Amino acid sequence: MTDHFNENSEWKGSPRGFLIERHTADAMSAAHWHDHVEINLLLAGTMTYLFNGRQERVEAGRLVLFWAAIPHQTILVTPGAPLVCLYLPLVDFLALSIDKAARQAIMQGAFVVEPECRETTSSIVAAWVEEWNRGDSVRRQLIADEARLMVRRLILDHADDRAMSVTIAATPVSPAIRHTEVLTDLINHHFSEPLSLAELGRCADVHPTTANRAFRDVLGISVMEYLTRYRLARAMQRLAETRDSILEIALDCGFGSSSRFYDVFRQRTGTTPRQFRSSLRRDI
Repeated sequence: MTDHFNENSEWKGSPRGFLIERHTADAMSAAHWHDHVEINLLLAGTMTYLFNGRQERVEAGRLVLFWAAIPHQTILVTPGAPLVCLYLPLVDFLALSIDKAARQAIMQGAFVVEPECRETTSSIVAAWVEEWNRGDSVRRQLIADEARLMVRRLILDHADDRAMSVTIAATPVSPAIRHTEVLTDLINHHFSEPLSLAELGRCADVHPTTANRAFRDVLGISVMEYLTRYRLARAMQRLAETRDSILEIALDCGFGSSSRFYDVFRQRTGTTPRQFRSSLRRDI
């Protein structure tokens, strides 16, 4: 597979880190991870994801959305299937005017699939790819704006399909979202360091109680819970993709010791880091 987003992807001229790419899809050899909310559209065939411990089968023509900080992998794909991937920075996703419950569900591992297959979706996204590749900064900004509107509609339609009460808000970005943006950015860049709620609050210029309240309001979890999940996601990626020692991974991902890493990993996954690595059954 032409790999999904990676750190070497070309972001020059991308509005605020937004990116759209077209790939030829096939099965990925390992799960991977990145900081964005990912929106995918398979243009032909079918594809099965391994996401958050579940297999999710998707048909062509249906938008798919998930938080890509959760390790994910395509495991079954129609050969030669064209796939369009959109990468929405987390800060932009948090700023979207969507219902709090829907946002929390996505951040906690929901896999959102467009309820109906619409011909217009494929034609619009295909046109975006063509315009994006021209490199016109004004058109790229327009595409990014249009994509955010499409994401809002996708989330609303997905909720309606499940008889959930989700409303599109028309209010400015709240202080809670602004605090969450700053705190998630700090964690994403400093997760390997010893971090406490007090230290994060100091760096974000927000009281620890306010920080936790904001996180619970926006994401449905505490600041330290987000930090633990983020560290675990990075560690799982390293276990899957490298031969690095478990102690090295534990220290690099901020767990402080291999014993602490083992305790958290077993508690959250039901297995050990070594067993998780062995279960992948592949040569790294």
